[in-house]
This record gives sequence, C-alpha cells and structure tokens, in this order.
Amino acid sequence: MLVVAVCLVQIAFGTLVLIRMVRSARGEKFDPTRGRVDEGAVSVVVPVLDEELRLSRCLDGLIAHGATVREILVVDGGSRDGTRELAARYTARDPRVRFIDASPVPTTWNGKAWGLASGLRASAEAATWILTVDADIAPRPGLIEALIGHAAFTGVAALSIATRQELGDWGEGLLHPAMLTTLVYRYGLPGVAVRDPLRVQANGQCFLARRDVLLATDAFAIAKASRCEDVTTARALAAAGHLVGFYEAGDLVVVRMHANWRETWVNWPRSLTLRDQFTRRQSLRGLFEIAFVQALPLPLLVGLLLARPPGWEAHLLLAVNTVLVMMRLGTLAGTLRAYTRPPWTYWLSPLVDLPVLFALAASAIRRTHTWRGRTLITTGRTS
Repeated sequence: MLVVAVCLVQIAFGTLVLIRMVRSARGEKFDPTRGRVDEGAVSVVVPVLDEELRLSRCLDGLIAHGATVREILVVDGGSRDGTRELAARYTARDPRVRFIDASPVPTTWNGKAWGLASGLRASAEAATWILTVDADIAPRPGLIEALIGHAAFTGVAALSIATRQELGDWGEGLLHPAMLTTLVYRYGLPGVAVRDPLRVQANGQCFLARRDVLLATDAFAIAKASRCEDVTTARALAAAGHLVGFYEAGDLVVVRMHANWRETWVNWPRSLTLRDQFTRRQSLRGLFEIAFVQALPLPLLVGLLLARPPGWEAHLLLAVNTVLVMMRLGTLAGTLRAYTRPPWTYWLSPLVDLPVLFALAASAIRRTHTWRGRTLITTGRTS
C-alpha cells in the first residue's frame, strides 16, 4: 500500500507541475520593439555591497543607454573594498552616476531591501520608472528601452526578467540547473503577468516598476525582513491589485551570479525557497512537489531497474517514475536557453536533484543566514 500511496502522490503533484508549465507556456512573449519611451523616463538603482570586482561591467552597460536613463544611483550598504572609488570614477565619466552612502543598514532590514528603499527615496521625482539591477549583471544595448516599452504595451505596473546565466565551473553546471528547475516546477515558465501574490515570479537582478506604485505601496519596506526581497516586493505589488509580469529577454541581459559551485551551494538556497509573509502552506507544498516530482524519480527508477521487484505495484511505480524522469529531461532541454555556454555537466544536473532538495529544506527551517559577513535573521512575520 505504501508503494501505491507514493505513486498516487507523485501522479497528483506531477499533474499539477505539468499543468503549471503548460499553462505558462502560452504566456506573453517579450518583444523588444514595443512601445515608445520618453526621455529621462527611468531612474536606475544599483544596490551594492563590496562589488568592486563586479560593478564595472554593469555600469558600462547602463551608461551606454541614452537619454532614457535619467540617473544611475549606486546605493552602498557599507562596502569595505574599493566600490566607492570605482563609482567615483564613473561619476567623472558620466554625471548621471551618483554614489549614495546608505550605511549603516538598520538591523531590522535586509541590506539589499534597505538599498532599494534608499535609492527610491533619492530618485528624481520626474522619473516615471524605477529600474533596480544587481551589480553582477551585464545590460546590453536597448535593454532599458525594451523593458519600458514592453511594460507600457502590456499595462503591467512592474516586470522582471529571467536573465541569461553565465556559469562559473563544471560544478555550477551541475547545481545551477537543478536549482533553477525547482523554480520552473513550482511556478511555471516566464511570460506571465498576474495579480495573485502566490503565482508571482520575480527576479531582482533586473526589476522594473512604476515609481508612483512603489511609493504608494511601500513595497520595499514590506520586504525589509525577507530573504527573497525581490519576490516579496513583487508579491506586495500584486497584493495591492497591480499586475506584475515576468519574462525572458534573450541576450539583452546576462548575469554571473556566483563565481563557482561552492558559492551557488551556500548562497542561492537562502532565497530560493521563496518563503515570506505571503506564503504559508504553499512553501511546504512546493518542497513536497520538488521531492516527489523532481528529486525522487531518478533514484527510484534506478533502484527499480536494478532490483526488479515483482508485482503490479512495482510496475506502476516504475512507469510513473519513468514518465517523471522523462519530464525532467524535457525540462532540462527547455531551460538550456537560460544559459550562455553551459558546461557539459549541465546534462548531468538531475543527479544532484536530491541534494538540492535537502539544501532547500535546510534553508527553509534555518532562521539565521549569513551573506558577505552580514547576519540575516528571519523574523516571525516572514517565517
């Protein structure tokens, strides 16, 4: 009976995941040619903390954009390296670049959320849009105009981009796709705009929102104690009734999230659970979906093929997990476009689905996290 129960749970969760992906596959396609963009329409906010080695590529790409960009605010949360000096050199090149010292970060705030809120307060009132970007992204020409044009055409109050990923080493080639698949299984594919906070997808690496909406909702403050401040911000906007979109933008923006697999393993699970004050049972259900649909099918399939147990129950379990492994491989082929030049280990990433599940589960129950020497404590409100 246990075998049959496992099969039924896998079928139920697998069906939910498949419906989610099929439904999102019919979503809105990002069109970089849409809409007209006014001069000075956007203020760009770049929250930083010890970003000397990553910031140059980001600022180079932002400066290359024309009159659409009113200002580029580099908001520092207390860097101890040469970030301030680097920003000063860019200010000398382009007066649109401004350095804002937002340290010290209040103990009740996530450092990035504080940087975003500080940047919003310092932004020009004449700006219609606020674009927040991480220091490790490389914006390509036309990105900002495409974002604003698409937002205006679709009528969303905010949108973010599933950035094209650059992987650091063969180990990250294993880990990153397995972790990315957990998002695809739980939330579907990019290309959807929603008002339901529990269906929101968002990526703070490249996030655009109307300035007046951010001010009216105080969304960055709502996310101040969140481990996934980008998703919490987007959920806050959706909870206030605003349409929030998530799209792919091809090669318009690429990002190198982590230097190697160790950084990926330590840092990404902290936010990958997407657990905040808007989620309750959904976070736990998401972990069960990952367990039964992504992490367990391959080990179960290998075990069944080696042991060859008799009985119709074993044959049912074999059939169900064969289908789920095939779905996993199909997803792996589909997410290939999310990467620039993935290493060969990309195709072996299903082998680490089970360790990734354990990493997410451990992160979900851990209350204290550390990032670049700063301790983050999940409060009762966001747990």
